[in-house]
Amino acid sequence: MSGKVVSLSRARKTRARDDKRRQADANAARHGRTKAERAADEARAAKAEHALDGHKTEGPETS
Repeated sequence: MSGKVVSLSRARKTRARDDKRRQADANAARHGRTKAERAADEARAAKAEHALDGHKTEGPETS
């Protein structure tokens, strides 16, 4: 039995830290993006819609 000596408290803390990191990654995947990312996407979509509306022509619709 010539194994490596391991501090049990350090091993316990490392395991707890890894568990928290896994849980955080799962939450990030489940809940998606940050508020800033959502706001930026909404602003981009609004700007694109405004630009598209600016290029519309008035007149009879052709199909």
